[in-house]
Amino acid sequence: MITFRPGVERGHFDFGWLDTFHTFSFGDYFDPEQTQFRSLRVLNEDRVAPGQGFGTHGHRDMEILTWVLSGALAHEDSLGSKGLLRPGEAQVMSAGTGIRHSEFNGSSAVPVHFLQIWLLPERQGLAPRYDQVAFTDADLRNRLHLIAGSGAAPGRAQLFQDLQVFAARLDAGQEVQPALAPGRFGFLQVATGSLWLNGQLMNAGDSARIEREADLSVLADSPTEFLFFDLA
Repeated sequence: MITFRPGVERGHFDFGWLDTFHTFSFGDYFDPEQTQFRSLRVLNEDRVAPGQGFGTHGHRDMEILTWVLSGALAHEDSLGSKGLLRPGEAQVMSAGTGIRHSEFNGSSAVPVHFLQIWLLPERQGLAPRYDQVAFTDADLRNRLHLIAGSGAAPGRAQLFQDLQVFAARLDAGQEVQPALAPGRFGFLQVATGSLWLNGQLMNAGDSARIEREADLSVLADSPTEFLFFDLA
């Protein structure tokens, strides 16, 4: 079963410096039907104006994954981590027992567009941790590429939860076929462009919950970028 949700149904707030869409209940947006999916708790699509951002604030007991679509995001945290996150780089923070950080647009000229994902951790009280892994366009072009997942392994960011997160950049007409093992759940988020998921057209901002669906086909209708979550 695949449950499609148009992006226009998401919570939306435009604060001038921040234009944000919330797939799940977050902040002032609450929908009892959209609180989480499996361990996926938050999926926000943010556009932050040049020179603007989120001042220092704290998190606890959450796995936080950030994926930049365009521009650059400047990060600094209480662990001493500091730097810029650009397209093709996965950033993970295990907030654990507590971490404080700030996120600002790294440019004074152009907006930054990114997805921020919060995942419930496998257990509470983890030690705070930061990880950032870069991927090339060749890694992502016309294929599903694992960018983050459970367990320590080279070449991807580690998450303390039983899931895998894949990214893909497909040229128009290209197809990939995500595979879900029995008992696993999928979630697909279209970041840019448009695609067909099992014959259903999806546009940027649209999402799909996937349950008990063995055969999946993702066909790009136009140049598109998307994330695919394989969840317990």
